[in-house]
Amino acid sequence: MHASPDPSLMDSVAAEPVKSSSLPEYVYARLREDIFEMRLLPGDQVTETEVAAYFKVSRTPVREALQRLQSDGLMQGYVRGGWEVVPMDFKRFADLYELRQLIEVHAVTRLCAGPVEGKHTVDMAQIDALKADWCVPVERRLTDGRAAAALDEAFHQTLVRATGNQEMASAFDRLTDRIRIVRRLDFVYGDCVGSTYEEHAAILAQIDARAGDEAVR
Repeated sequence: MHASPDPSLMDSVAAEPVKSSSLPEYVYARLREDIFEMRLLPGDQVTETEVAAYFKVSRTPVREALQRLQSDGLMQGYVRGGWEVVPMDFKRFADLYELRQLIEVHAVTRLCAGPVEGKHTVDMAQIDALKADWCVPVERRLTDGRAAAALDEAFHQTLVRATGNQEMASAFDRLTDRIRIVRRLDFVYGDCVGSTYEEHAAILAQIDARAGDEAVR
């Protein structure tokens, strides 16, 4: 039932020394990175024994790391130490995107409203800083999909963080983690980099103009 891991899946970490001070954190971070970099794909199966042998650690830190990935919604465990990268659940992603939309619409509306008595203080300096990445000539745009995906994440997180509501920003960061696989697929295998630059520049322009309805649209 369990597929043997491809030796090339985690080559990026094989040469790195295991951090003995926090083995579960180390294994967690490396596996998480491999999932987000699509070296481990949805539906791939591994066992605790295989992962422990790969990282040259005991099964205890491996189990802790996998359990943490399960709480992140990235892995799911079976009996006898078997684990699987969570398969694509498009209903779940649709639900997450709906929640993302609600948060971002609220954030952009708040930014366009400017300072409001009794509300969190918005930080327009963070919004202005985004222009250096997104309001650029075509020849200065990123072409690497993974790099563009990371920059896109930072854009959306900054919109929310700039509202000054730290609880909302923290919730949005967790949401970003959960949709990262799909977003990276869009950038790496899709054709959305150019349109993303244009859309983000337009959003920033509408926020500058305090045009809430247009920014939301």
